[in-house]
Amino acid sequence: MIEVDLIARPFDTPATRATQGDTGGRKPPWLRVSLPSGDEYERVKAEVNALGLHTVCREAACPNLAECWGLGTATIMILGDLCTRGCRFCNVKTGNPRGEIDWLEPQRVAEAVRELGWKYLVLTAVDRDDLPDGGALIFANTVRAIRERAPGARVEILSGDYRGDLRAVDIVVDAKPDVFAHNLETVRRLTPSVRDKRAKYDQSLAVLAHAKRRAPQRYTKTSIMLGLGETQDEIESAMDDARAVGVDIFTMGQYLQPSKKHLPVVEFLSPGEFERLGAIAKRRGFHQVVSSPLSRSSYHAEQAF
Repeated sequence: MIEVDLIARPFDTPATRATQGDTGGRKPPWLRVSLPSGDEYERVKAEVNALGLHTVCREAACPNLAECWGLGTATIMILGDLCTRGCRFCNVKTGNPRGEIDWLEPQRVAEAVRELGWKYLVLTAVDRDDLPDGGALIFANTVRAIRERAPGARVEILSGDYRGDLRAVDIVVDAKPDVFAHNLETVRRLTPSVRDKRAKYDQSLAVLAHAKRRAPQRYTKTSIMLGLGETQDEIESAMDDARAVGVDIFTMGQYLQPSKKHLPVVEFLSPGEFERLGAIAKRRGFHQVVSSPLSRSSYHAEQAF
């Protein structure tokens, strides 16, 4: 977490950025991590598999998987693994689940939290535009099930936009998650080319604003990916937009191309550049800023408390 201001450097310099061409399409050294291993990783993997749960940690091959699982933090993806949207950065399968819902999933998630002793759980989901409420009720039921079976655990919701339906946002917020998160994903200009056409920048801001109004005492959070061709002015505008709607927690991480069919990386930002941008965000007054190449929206989420 960025806690101090750093000396600013020019944004576009060879010292702070490297284009994908400069690295021959390979990840720079600071993005290379070891595969997860160890007794704790194997224990968690076995329990998650036994309960039939999906984790973003594994689905997205998150580089922080071993660290987070070892600290008692995980991100569970509910409502299946088939998304109704086709964002150009995301590796989750796209399709039509045709209204299928597993109403017992909240109990299985809560059981995993209790059995594994997770202290902090991030709940996310595929977009479910096939459901009238976008899956909001399952989110709410899962939060309540965790409260019953693992009352000491904190719960963060990483929510979709529910097509802008604020009644669905109310269903989720009223279940009293500790954090309501919804990601802008990228800057305003790049949103149409990065996200699904149904995911709009201002719609996401409206969801975040409503969640904060509904429960001003609880944290709201958003995240953006860098390396897609955004400018510093655009990044700072996204910071300002987030603060204007009351967002408390702001995270930034490096976009990595999941496969050749996804958007290419335009540039790799160095760890020092992420620190510098994190310091700029911190000056905006966010409660917490997480900014590093390997940061993902749920990375170090528990540190907000």
